[in-house]
Amino acid sequence: METANNTTVTVAATVNAPVQKVWDLWNNPEHITKWAHASDDWHAPYADNDARTGGTFKTTMAAKDGSFSFDFGGTYTNVQDNSLIEYTMDDSRKVSVIFENIDGATKITETFDPESTNPIEMQRGGWQAILDNFKKYAEAQA
Repeated sequence: METANNTTVTVAATVNAPVQKVWDLWNNPEHITKWAHASDDWHAPYADNDARTGGTFKTTMAAKDGSFSFDFGGTYTNVQDNSLIEYTMDDSRKVSVIFENIDGATKITETFDPESTNPIEMQRGGWQAILDNFKKYAEAQA
């Protein structure tokens, strides 16, 4: 089993929608609540997002059966509209999200500092599942 040990983890997906549309769906709390979950038995009943450098965000992720929930939040350290989001999570881990226009589609690349409790592959799988959920949602909105 791998451990955190200063390793970063990267996940990526290409969304068949223009960058501006993808950016809006990624950052609008009304949309965040529709895609910010890793599996169908989870949901995001609450989201608040001030997507600007110095702004904060919080998304509540919860099991639909009510058995568990947690808040995913942090502070934006660098926001460049339609291209880059960098933030520090409430537990001090850092994340970078790059939005690239590729022939009218948008490649999203997320790089994050893993936590030390769960295996790296489990964390990569969870983040990738959420990103894949976003792709599915965004393409249905395009």
